Amino acid sequence: MDTRAPVADHRPPSDVSAAVGLCGVAGLLAWICLCHFWPQIGAAFDLPGPRERLTGPNAALTGLLATALPMVAWSVFVDRVHRRPSTGIDWSNPRSLGSVVDVSITKLAGLWATWTLIAVLYCLGRWYWQPPYLIAMHVLGAMLLPLLVLSVPYVMWLDRVLVQPRDPCWHFGAMLIGREPYDRNQVRIHLRAWAVKGFFTAFMISIVPGGFANLVTPDWGTMLAGPVGVAGLLITLMFVLDEQIGTVGYILTMKPLDAQIRSANPFLAGWVAALLCYPPFQVMSPADRPLFYLAATDGDNNWVRVLAGHDTLMWAWAALLAMLTAIYAWATVAFGIRFSNLTYRGVLTNGPYAFSRHPAYLSKNLFWWFASMPFLVTNGSFADAVRNAFFLGCISAIYFWRAKTEERHLLAEDPKYREYWTWMEQRGLVTSRFARLRDALKARRARMLME
Repeated sequence: MDTRAPVADHRPPSDVSAAVGLCGVAGLLAWICLCHFWPQIGAAFDLPGPRERLTGPNAALTGLLATALPMVAWSVFVDRVHRRPSTGIDWSNPRSLGSVVDVSITKLAGLWATWTLIAVLYCLGRWYWQPPYLIAMHVLGAMLLPLLVLSVPYVMWLDRVLVQPRDPCWHFGAMLIGREPYDRNQVRIHLRAWAVKGFFTAFMISIVPGGFANLVTPDWGTMLAGPVGVAGLLITLMFVLDEQIGTVGYILTMKPLDAQIRSANPFLAGWVAALLCYPPFQVMSPADRPLFYLAATDGDNNWVRVLAGHDTLMWAWAALLAMLTAIYAWATVAFGIRFSNLTYRGVLTNGPYAFSRHPAYLSKNLFWWFASMPFLVTNGSFADAVRNAFFLGCISAIYFWRAKTEERHLLAEDPKYREYWTWMEQRGLVTSRFARLRDALKARRARMLME
């Protein structure tokens, strides 16, 4: 059955305004500059303490606040997202506290049981207790008691204004308590959503400190002296923007911000494709995945070796790599506080998503190909060149598979996404060209079969 809608005259409006992500970028850039230039700031204002750059984990994690607060402020006070019907909240008709106590207790039972289950899985996963995941375990462990305490007033306050307080979390709690009938499908929706949040939140927190330190620590003036340094600085900056805003997105899955997970991908293929791209399942890791390792190259810095001595070409290549990484970061920034893998949290149609349905996957894979040049090896081995190109092609194929499973999920969830899918298929700057090429190949194959 074709679930696509007829093409619209205009691209559907996005559920996230472009300004939200830009506010996060502004807050984070201000914090990055403060941390990098702290020695000069301390000297100028005669501040106490060491005069050195703020590069530690605490500075990196504070960057999450610097990123989140401007985005939340814009979302609430300008976009007024808390007033949208999609939040499931009716602020005008709050219930009495006494009328929601039983519902809230059941929901808290489901919520706390979910956290317990995630904690058990963290304990069982050995990789969570080794760097870089160890910092995430420390952070989440420190947050546990405050979250337990604050969850009680938060759940009861929210249940007073929710149109339907018996949400998937309530159904999970009802299943555990066993006093009221529950919907198994709602339980599955709850568990899938928290599986995403539990797995990816720990991963995102774990990579924030390293990326932040890599950006703030070096002398920027020295790096700006040549194409390799410029590319390294800009690429690191773009990855830090992606990491910080992405982490905020996983944390702020809250209905009052209209950023709740409405559904997680229900298809096994979608989960397999996504998990293959992240540790501990990641297939592209030179240390313990030699099958996919790009042999006899310098990895993502292979372009530096290949183009050494050709200054003009190196500057052009540095600009290309920086641009591809900027598109990748822009694709995350456009989500604002709603970034998340494997979930449906509204439909995004602006920013780079006005040109391609999957700009992050497209730009990331192009970056890998242009940066690693897998077919240009140091040992002159034709076999290694073929292997490298083949296995990097496998990685790109996994991302293509991942994109298709995400489309399948979103096409089933929202008629706006079906409208957007069709509009992009016919009018998207990048997507429409791929669609025409695909249709032409199909038509040619059909003609060949008829001959």
